[in-house]
Amino acid sequence: MACAALPASAAPERTFVVADRPLSDDLNPGAVKTWPGGVTSHADLRYAAISGWRRLTLDLYMPPRKAGPKPLILYVHGGGWMNSDSRHFGAIADLPALLARLAGEGFVVAAIEYRHAREAAFPAQGHDVRAALRFLKANADRFGIDPARTGVIGGSAGAHLAGLLALSCGDARLDPDGTKAPAGSECVQAFVGWYGVYDATALAAQRPSGRDGGIEGLLGCTGGCPADKLALVSPVTYLDRSDPPTLLIHGTEDKTVPVEQSHLLEERMKAAGVPVSAIYIPGVDHSFMGKTPAETRAATLRAVNASFDFLHQQLDRPVQR
Repeated sequence: MACAALPASAAPERTFVVADRPLSDDLNPGAVKTWPGGVTSHADLRYAAISGWRRLTLDLYMPPRKAGPKPLILYVHGGGWMNSDSRHFGAIADLPALLARLAGEGFVVAAIEYRHAREAAFPAQGHDVRAALRFLKANADRFGIDPARTGVIGGSAGAHLAGLLALSCGDARLDPDGTKAPAGSECVQAFVGWYGVYDATALAAQRPSGRDGGIEGLLGCTGGCPADKLALVSPVTYLDRSDPPTLLIHGTEDKTVPVEQSHLLEERMKAAGVPVSAIYIPGVDHSFMGKTPAETRAATLRAVNASFDFLHQQLDRPVQR
């Protein structure tokens, strides 16, 4: 016996907002969280959309809006250019909470993602770090930023990329072809580097093989990298006397990135007349790892406190115009 079709009930008309053009802006940046001291963070805020690649995002930590725009700190994570993300660093148990605390001291803090080396060879990572900084400066009013007071901090691979950003102000070699951006939009006024790679040529020469696998992976080289590529990826290549005040921190027993990398950059900066200070922590390995949990804790606390103090010294006062 055939069943009679039930009449369809009429659905109410669905209405919603329709724009007059396709939209690509990041209208829903993700989770919003409130931290002690009135700090607010926005997770996964997109700073760049590059055709053919995943969206590039950052986590933004903002202090309460009062007493005018605040200095900006860009945090660049490590991980050998292959791993990790913007919410982890060394033995710090809760990096977002630490970055929120830095924001609570009067900074806008951005922790950025960038393309790993297996996604894209260098200089893609340099492009990404510059793009993040330019996005934040272009939205300075929106985020309460003073674009004339910006600092960058990173560890390991992040210190390398932060160093490239800090030392390459005005150099177009680290921009994608055809980039048009305001002059100086890639420049910062302070740099903190924790156990970074600063001279790829010198690093490779220190290895028993005369080559460094991490750098080769970053550059996409096989059978060794040519001298011009090693120079392009090295922050020391871009060094000149106009570079920003710098703080370098490195463990003396670092087996991943030799402490000589920080010694080399410190010496070159002093020779060029760049204000630089350095802290070398005895007996400490990469990521400020000591021989005991107590040594790791002491080294990490020393590095973080010195870094925060340095950023305050360099960026607290607005530039007189």
